[in-house]
Amino acid sequence: MRESWELLTTGPPDADRSVLLLPGGANAARSFNLVMAEPALSGVRLVATTLPGMAGAPISEDVSIPALSRRASELAATQRCDVVVGFSHGATVALDMVLSKQFQGPVVLLGISLTTEDEAAFFRGVVRLSEKVGRWPMAALLRLMPLMAKSAKTTEQHKKELIEDFKQNKAADAVRACIEYLGYIAEDRDFAAQLAASANPVWMVHAEKGDGGLTDIERATLDAAPNVTLVTIPGSVFLLPDEAPQEVAAAIAAALSKVS
Repeated sequence: MRESWELLTTGPPDADRSVLLLPGGANAARSFNLVMAEPALSGVRLVATTLPGMAGAPISEDVSIPALSRRASELAATQRCDVVVGFSHGATVALDMVLSKQFQGPVVLLGISLTTEDEAAFFRGVVRLSEKVGRWPMAALLRLMPLMAKSAKTTEQHKKELIEDFKQNKAADAVRACIEYLGYIAEDRDFAAQLAASANPVWMVHAEKGDGGLTDIERATLDAAPNVTLVTIPGSVFLLPDEAPQEVAAAIAAALSKVS
């Protein structure tokens, strides 16, 4: 039987630097495979984990963002990770690790939505409808995700892995996790200002189109923060770790350079 918080580790066990990688919704640890293989990260110990409720990993605990943040922080400490990287849902977990002061090092936030407005309206509608009528709207969305993987700008082998992982998702678990996620980003908090006020070096990576975004006010706040580096990848990219591994690895390498 599969376990929550499955680990995929690459790099020397005795490496000087280690990184924790938190995938996005519906993704497994190996969605970071291409990032982990980038030359810019050679010699670095990379630890990717599948979050509970994602890609078939069972839910055996609270999947609220603060609860996932606590467990991820424990994992980062156990694995001696100097940097935390999160994509989408995983980026929100990393965000809470910073704001709750459970993780003090550099973070790389990929395709994060800091408010409800940043998140895709279609996705929000599917989750809210699933709350009201049952899991079938989410089940329909999950059936479409392999099609998105087929059109991803990545290798054929990686597409195959993505499709396999997307098919492992269970609608009931996805609804449970996504309700918690949307509830967190809907809180009456200025996440951009809180990030700007944190002591953590932060890299925030978005594509021009496709993976969520920032409001003008959020972008201005973060752009003015001395601890935040904004990175915009040209074009349309929906799956940053899968379609832009070189750019993601470059951001991680930059974050590692700030480890004291």
